[in-house]
Amino acid sequence: MKLTEEQRKSLRITVDYTNMTDKYLPDIGDKGISQRKLESYKKTAKDAHTYVSKNRGKDELYMGWTELPYNQNEIVNDILATAKNIRKKFENFVVLGIGGSALGPIMAFNALCHLHYNDLPRKKRGGPRFFVEDNVDPVRMKELLDVIDVKKTCFNVISKSGATSETMAQYLIIADLLKQAGEKVKDHVIFTTDAKRGNLVKISKELGKVKSYVLPDGVGGRFSELSPVGLLPAAVVGIDIKTLLKGAAYMDKLCKTPELDKNPALLCATLQYICMNEGKNIGVLMPYSDNLRYVSDWYAQLWAESLGKNITLDGTPCNVGQTPVKALGVTDQHSQVQLYTEGPFDKVFTFLSVGSYKEKTPIPQGCEKIPDVNFLCGHTMEELIQAENKATAYALTKAGRMNYTINLPEVNEFTLGQLLYLFELQTAYAGAMLHIDPFNQPGVEAGKKATFALLGKSGYEEQKKELDGAASNPDYVV
Repeated sequence: MKLTEEQRKSLRITVDYTNMTDKYLPDIGDKGISQRKLESYKKTAKDAHTYVSKNRGKDELYMGWTELPYNQNEIVNDILATAKNIRKKFENFVVLGIGGSALGPIMAFNALCHLHYNDLPRKKRGGPRFFVEDNVDPVRMKELLDVIDVKKTCFNVISKSGATSETMAQYLIIADLLKQAGEKVKDHVIFTTDAKRGNLVKISKELGKVKSYVLPDGVGGRFSELSPVGLLPAAVVGIDIKTLLKGAAYMDKLCKTPELDKNPALLCATLQYICMNEGKNIGVLMPYSDNLRYVSDWYAQLWAESLGKNITLDGTPCNVGQTPVKALGVTDQHSQVQLYTEGPFDKVFTFLSVGSYKEKTPIPQGCEKIPDVNFLCGHTMEELIQAENKATAYALTKAGRMNYTINLPEVNEFTLGQLLYLFELQTAYAGAMLHIDPFNQPGVEAGKKATFALLGKSGYEEQKKELDGAASNPDYVV
């Protein structure tokens, strides 16, 4: 997609924080953020911006993701060629991964492809059916194998270390099935992993040089969607990955300034930081678009895993972070909004709103004698969902609940690229404000090591003894 500067401006994402201010919140519950209060956080915001700008691109700090919109021209061209071959050769494309290796590809696929892509005839799809195995539920794996033929499937195995238990269990099952079917494993797999180290590098050599892509050193899993981790699956299903990266670069350009009223990611980070300081420990992300529903899943990992920390950069103990909650408009107006409008004042709400949907779907005339149905006639479903979005924001504001809206003019590669990069920068800025490392995940590592011990991995014998000793006591089982 080639865009003029005028088109880029028309597709620019904006942040409307009217309903966070004291001018628009009533004198009950949250009194809103005054201009004076926002001014008092300007230095904190500027310092965070300086820290992120100064360290961008540094692999040792896991900030290589900041350069992904700019340094992948050769890789992107190779990915496009590989994707073209996969689309011709295979009936199915399956991602084997967990966490960011899975949530990113799911999110982009759902956002930019037909919502019933796999159910479309091959001619309408234009590519293979798409699946992501983001768990090790044995039922899930078995039932995937009920609907695909491994001989007609390409598997993208994604793991930086090649030691991710979930991903490698998936791989072992698939490799065994391919061998049983008389297929060469290397002809059906693509690895996304470290450039030189790790188990997938070893396996590639054993199999005879498997086609592989590199997950760069300075890019953590939850920041990897704009790397080959996300770009290859996206290209396979026909997503314009060049425009996706251009959208990210455009947002990066907008965020070069430390001025809050001009930098959308810094503004969002500051609003969330103020809310955390005032006891808003729950952040609800509510897209009003089925295409954007899995953005919430992707964002939940990004925000929770990055900010949930118990130690600051200088070693001071802390317990910080905000719990992300995903909701979907309009669906969750009928399941969660009662709590949001009348429950505790412990939440801040972010809406993802769409200016123009790719379908309008007129509501035809009918039920002329039933006014409370007939009033819908002559409108469109686009009008209805947009009205419900505005109505929910209004109701929350009237109830004294802080909320702001990220507006996407439409959902396409350029706007999604902007949104992903905005959230990534927002997370980095918030981490700097909290004085924590938003790029590590020691809490996740602890669980991984306990799993290794329980399954008898060498080197974890002492931890296994400890875990065995902590088995459930019958006296405390009801």
